[in-house]
Amino acid sequence: MLTSREKHLRRAQRNRSKLRKSMEGKLRLSVARSGKNISAQIIDDEKGITLASASTLEKDVRAELTSTGTIEAAQKVGNLLAQRAQKAGVEDVVFDRGGFVFHGRVKALADAAREGGLKF
Repeated sequence: MLTSREKHLRRAQRNRSKLRKSMEGKLRLSVARSGKNISAQIIDDEKGITLASASTLEKDVRAELTSTGTIEAAQKVGNLLAQRAQKAGVEDVVFDRGGFVFHGRVKALADAAREGGLKF
């Protein structure tokens, strides 16, 4: 029987294998979520570098929020990531939700990133 961690990793691998088929040279917006925090980064898989990132673990983000495990925190991270991506010259990305279901905080981050100017 698989543990919940192993199930999560299988879902993430299945999601990434489908993304690789449709990426066509685009960058990947990857989301990592825990019970208390959420973070996202834009990754260039061909070069192996991170172009932009944002997280609720950053001091300036944490100072503006009452709790880092909420939808409002995810929206703040999505907006901040979109701003940093525009500074890096990134517009088109592929959304990598990892092994997480696309609702709640993950969806809030994606919607805020779209509003900030990212296209996916």
